[in-house]
This record gives sequence, C-alpha cells and structure tokens, in this order.
Amino acid sequence: MKNTIIDEIDLKILKLLQDDARISVKSIAEKLFLSAPTVKSRMDTLKEKGVIKGYYVEIDNSVYENVIKCFVEIEVSPTKKDELYKILIESPNVVECERVTGEYSLITKVIFKNTIEMDKFINKIQYYGKTRTQIIFSTIINRRGVNL
Repeated sequence: MKNTIIDEIDLKILKLLQDDARISVKSIAEKLFLSAPTVKSRMDTLKEKGVIKGYYVEIDNSVYENVIKCFVEIEVSPTKKDELYKILIESPNVVECERVTGEYSLITKVIFKNTIEMDKFINKIQYYGKTRTQIIFSTIINRRGVNL
C-alpha cells in the first residue's frame, strides 16, 4: 500500500465489504447515502491502491469429513527460503503463511484429509529447516475483520 490515504467514507465502505463481501454497490450507496457511481469509483480506487486485495468466501471446514487443521512453524535457512516459499505457495494444503519473529521464521496454517497426508507434507518441508506442528482441536474465534 503506497502512500494510501483513505477517508471516513472509504472506511465505511470497507467496513460494509468486510461484513459482507457480496454486498452490492447499490446497497452500499443506499446505506451511506451516496450515489452508486460514487461508491463504484471509490471501490475501484481502493482496489487500484491495493487497499482491497480481494473478495473471499469463508467455508466451514467441517463440511469435509475428517479434516485435520494444524499450524506448522518452520525455521527456514535464509539460503533455502525462496525455494520453500515456492513450495508453500503451490501447496493447496497451505491456507495461510506468515513470516514472524522468534525461534521460527514462518507460521503456516494447513489443512489435510488425514495424518498420512500431513506427515508427507511435514517430511517434505523439513528439508528446509526445523518444524513444530500443533494440531487444532477447535476454533474459538473464526477469522474476523479488522476493527475499522
């Protein structure tokens, strides 16, 4: 986000989109007492500036039978990080990956159908550094938006 200044109206648009990514431009315009073309223009500008990066559907993973969700922390060697990043980006099991401070340099959230699949993934990435895996039993707070 380069030198991006957003105003109160932009924040209200973002809040509405965050609450419901499928809300129509017309509905946003009505809620904010603006014209639809004004809202559309502002949304386009927010996309161009990189403030809005995409629209998502959050799927409850329980619709899949026997899924295993876990966090895998990875301590990656600086000389191997680009190669590992490519593998993580291409892996359909990785749903999130964050670079962090501390003992481990990456935290990934991954989902597997079974422990065999999980074991294969972990064995593959251990070539790039030490790992620590935490299996998720349940989720207390699901992904929620930023307090705008």
